[in-house]
Amino acid sequence: MIPVRGYAGAKVAVLGLGRSGLATAKALAAGGAEALLWDDSPEARAKAEAEGYAMTDLGRQGALDGVALLVTSPGIPHLYPAPNRIIRAAMEAGVPVDNDIGLFFRSFATQHWDGFDTAPRVVAVTGSNGKSTTTALITHILAEAGRPVQMAGNIGRGVLDIDPATDGSVVVLELSSYQTELARALTPDVAVFTNLSPDHLDRHGGMGGYFAAKRRLFAEGGPDRAVIGVDEVEGVFLAGQLAQGPGDDRVIRVSAGQKLERFGWSVFARKGFLAEWRKGRQVAAIDLREVSGLPGAHNHQNACAAYAACRSLGLAPREIEAALRSFKGLPHRSQLVAERGGVRFVNDSKATNVDSAAKALQAFGRIRWIAGGMGKEGGIAALEPHLGSVVKAYLIGHSARDFALQIGDIPHEICETMARAVARAAAEAEAGDVVLLAPAAASFDQYPNFEKRGEDFTALVAALPRL
Repeated sequence: MIPVRGYAGAKVAVLGLGRSGLATAKALAAGGAEALLWDDSPEARAKAEAEGYAMTDLGRQGALDGVALLVTSPGIPHLYPAPNRIIRAAMEAGVPVDNDIGLFFRSFATQHWDGFDTAPRVVAVTGSNGKSTTTALITHILAEAGRPVQMAGNIGRGVLDIDPATDGSVVVLELSSYQTELARALTPDVAVFTNLSPDHLDRHGGMGGYFAAKRRLFAEGGPDRAVIGVDEVEGVFLAGQLAQGPGDDRVIRVSAGQKLERFGWSVFARKGFLAEWRKGRQVAAIDLREVSGLPGAHNHQNACAAYAACRSLGLAPREIEAALRSFKGLPHRSQLVAERGGVRFVNDSKATNVDSAAKALQAFGRIRWIAGGMGKEGGIAALEPHLGSVVKAYLIGHSARDFALQIGDIPHEICETMARAVARAAAEAEAGDVVLLAPAAASFDQYPNFEKRGEDFTALVAALPRL
């Protein structure tokens, strides 16, 4: 646990009692603060009370009197589409609002570090797609190289629940836009921006607000090294804002398709090969085509970002290459779950938006595509250029019929349920086909989250008759 510093003897309100909220309450108590806990969900309150926590209704008149800080969970809106009533009351009363990420950055470093030979480091990863894979990959590479490392944030443990730093240790954080937008302190040593595509736009008031939330990690934090994906205009803009010129090697530009040879430091992948360039010359190369845990161009971009982050921490190319080859990938992200009769079954349930689904569709040939769920604004019309490898679509969930109208002449079948879609795709698949779950939609019409959706797909595949 990371005890929260700076609030000893003070009252601190905690709104939202999920994983991060309860970890925050423990960390505040460990730092000497009095935590006042509340969640608008009766179920969440009951669960917290069962663990011994007392509740304080933060919505009642005068509940925020004398409170030094309100700490809110990332899923609770604080601005758009409308602020939560308690957060609004705090802002109107002048009570600062923060989250566990902000508390972590102000509490992680301690006087004990003065006795370390090597200062601990924090790597923070943000972006629209690939955050989790990049975060897990950096963690895997560091662990394989023998570096003490912990993974936290939007993946792994809550940031305040991790162990205190040790000599030379590294913390790798996955940070969502919800987390970066509100944190009052953001001071990573290395910050990574993977890419940007439309997502969570209602929460950020549009694309500009969404990008601004991501940009805070770099503009507010001032990392020693910035790793920036430049395959979208926002990344090009961000790299240009941070660098003093093309030769500034504090910014490492990464790409999954462009040659980036004119910059002080760059890492890019083309035709399956990763290349590192520094000051006008190539210094390393890795063949990614046989790295089974990282299929497709989108994962090659993740590999470039992770490689760049680890190089900035002093790892050698040969160490990184060996670790890339042993990486197994993450569940629900282009995860090969079975191969039967020459047919591969791939679970990419995390492909909840058009951009991530497009990347999955470009990673394989001859696809039998399972898609659908709770469709997002704009539907999937933008996927049309990426459907060339789709043999047939098997559509499920709330948006199945809407999706059918948006995929042009692609053969399709309205299956409604995952069980029927898996059964039909498996029955029609031929050797060389890939049955790909890449929903391009949220899961909430049929599942509580994308993990449960992916687990259902995996279980149904496992239950298929042996060929």
